[in-house]
Amino acid sequence: MTGIIIVGAIGLFCAILLVVASRFLSVPTDTRVEDIRGFLPGANCGACGYAGCDDYAKAVANGSAKPNLCIPGGASVSAQISEYLGVAAENTEPVKATVRCSGTCQKCGEAEDYHGPATCAACAALHRGKKACGYGCLGYGDCVKVCKFGALSIVDGVAHVDESLCTGCGACAKACPHLLIGMVPVKNHVTVRCSSHDKGAVVRKVCSAGCIGCMMCTKVCPTGAITVTDFLASIDPEKCTNCGACAEKCPVKVITLE
Repeated sequence: MTGIIIVGAIGLFCAILLVVASRFLSVPTDTRVEDIRGFLPGANCGACGYAGCDDYAKAVANGSAKPNLCIPGGASVSAQISEYLGVAAENTEPVKATVRCSGTCQKCGEAEDYHGPATCAACAALHRGKKACGYGCLGYGDCVKVCKFGALSIVDGVAHVDESLCTGCGACAKACPHLLIGMVPVKNHVTVRCSSHDKGAVVRKVCSAGCIGCMMCTKVCPTGAITVTDFLASIDPEKCTNCGACAEKCPVKVITLE
């Protein structure tokens, strides 16, 4: 009986210590983090600038991040978080991914055989890839693999974006070794489908759908939205009105109006 009493007393004493410790040494948890995390879509894409949705929720809860940084969530998520925190909603302009390459299998051939790992990153490490154009899409689908929304596919050797599924998270743009995928405002429908900075004569030899830097597009643009730098046309989305004059005038039809 004496042994049982001693063991029981020790157990009771330890239990009291644990209760006291849990009461005075506990770290308070911010329930707002879990609540904010519940508003997020859970893509963990990193478009907000944080490692994932958990880190972003913590940053919003402690005030170091704005509620409108979740690109996949868009305006609806921003509004929910802002209402929950009792602050004014600040919406950002929605963006979409666009592929700046038209070098399909028929329009741009291959310069050499490639027998390495079937990834764009690996192929690009070998003299900028297998294609005759060193700037073109390699077609192994690194962008497809990282898209969590099924918005990308490889069509005729070139990445294609389904805008109805694209959330603008930017994961595909980060995965492309040739930096062919750009993020542009959803409202813009005119795109230069090329990324080559070679002279026009060089481009013509390797791709029938590459920008030749002729500057015809700059001459017909009524708002001055198009410039040609290093033999490649580019469009300022803030100035573009989607009139389509540049797409109509482009001799190689590398500028498209969706």
